[in-house]
Amino acid sequence: MSFPIVVLISGSGSNLQALIDQSLQGLLNIKICAVISNKAEAYGLERAKVAGIPTHTLNHKSFDSREEFDAELQTLIDQYQPKLVVLAGFMRILTETFAKHFEGRMLNIHPSLLPKYKGLNTHQRAIDANEKEHGVSVHFVSPELDAGAVILQASTEIAQEETAESLASKVHSLEHIIYPLAVKWFSEERLTFHDGTAFFDNNALPESGILYNEALT
Repeated sequence: MSFPIVVLISGSGSNLQALIDQSLQGLLNIKICAVISNKAEAYGLERAKVAGIPTHTLNHKSFDSREEFDAELQTLIDQYQPKLVVLAGFMRILTETFAKHFEGRMLNIHPSLLPKYKGLNTHQRAIDANEKEHGVSVHFVSPELDAGAVILQASTEIAQEETAESLASKVHSLEHIIYPLAVKWFSEERLTFHDGTAFFDNNALPESGILYNEALT
């Protein structure tokens, strides 16, 4: 029985494609039940359609409040009864009610080595701060933005002449490796969440989670 997930997107859906590809290759035993976007023009919707995955567009601008949008989104997701919700470039700040409803079964990926550089423009901020390395983090979603328990991180060196664009490209490559891996762990029940803490193989993870290396499976 494939593990049911729902993926939320707002843009190109490259991390969605990584999940689709690994599923087709037999590396991930998941079923993407639906892909939902708050933007009708999101290219990720085309990726889903090519893969035969049901798609939905829920325009946040059609709702009077963030609470109303999240309530409708929650209802839509729950129709598919997923065991995991995956935020893959879903550019919305979620309400506390929504985050708590899916607590412990909703993942996000953020382009920084959390807890550093929460929010936007992370690549340029890391360069401006003269950081030696930068990277990406997979974490459980909490009501506070980019503050949930970190599961897995991957890092890359910031070169002397690095630009935000070149650094973003390096980080994207890492995203496509570690996000499917975290989803795999969750689907195999190796990754769990209790009382605000992430656990891997029943061991509590440190604040920075696990640092990725090629030996991890």
